[in-house]
Amino acid sequence: MNNTNILQCQQLTMRYDQGGLDVEVLKGVDLSIGVGERVAIMGASGSGKSTLLHLLGGLEKPSGGKVVLGGVNLNEVGSGQLAKLRNKSLGFIYQSHHLLGEFTVLENVAMPLLIGGHSVKEASTRATALLKRVGLGHRIEHKPGELSGGERQRAAVARALINKPGVVLADEPTGNLDSKTADQVYQLMLELNHELNVSFLVVTHDHELAARMGKVLHMEDGLIVG
Repeated sequence: MNNTNILQCQQLTMRYDQGGLDVEVLKGVDLSIGVGERVAIMGASGSGKSTLLHLLGGLEKPSGGKVVLGGVNLNEVGSGQLAKLRNKSLGFIYQSHHLLGEFTVLENVAMPLLIGGHSVKEASTRATALLKRVGLGHRIEHKPGELSGGERQRAAVARALINKPGVVLADEPTGNLDSKTADQVYQLMLELNHELNVSFLVVTHDHELAARMGKVLHMEDGLIVG
């Protein structure tokens, strides 16, 4: 496998038992994400995009094949090591921001650092700096419910990047946003990609977002078809 790739999978398959039926969702996917690369995956609902993202993020175990993150085969590590690896090397952005409503924006963004064992002071300092960078310096003490949709998603981007991961996995990151707000989030992701050299793998139905990625792949019936 190529050492310049931060995340890759080989012959990845996934099957589910649904009501006694054997449903094959992924049918042998090969994919490589280079350091600093931006890749979009498009395809119809049910083509396997989100399942692929979950497997690449170590959120589920594949039925077959392997996922390699930063040279580590995720199939070969225990749950504790996998959790540490996900926390350190991966960032996640979802269509719904998944911020915790009872915590401030600052606490939400600092949380991955605290989970990783950093001090409260360091986590707070780094989270404050990153929130200022994404234009939310005036919102750090607010709760998510007090923010606009675009502000919540920018906070989610900050949280995904707080640990300086090698790659961010984003599942429909602009799906709930109007076109102007979505454009601001696209632009932020591009700027952070350049500044931090973080890779982005984005599942999206948004053709404008996909066009801003360096590479666009299409999924169909559990396979990447081009």
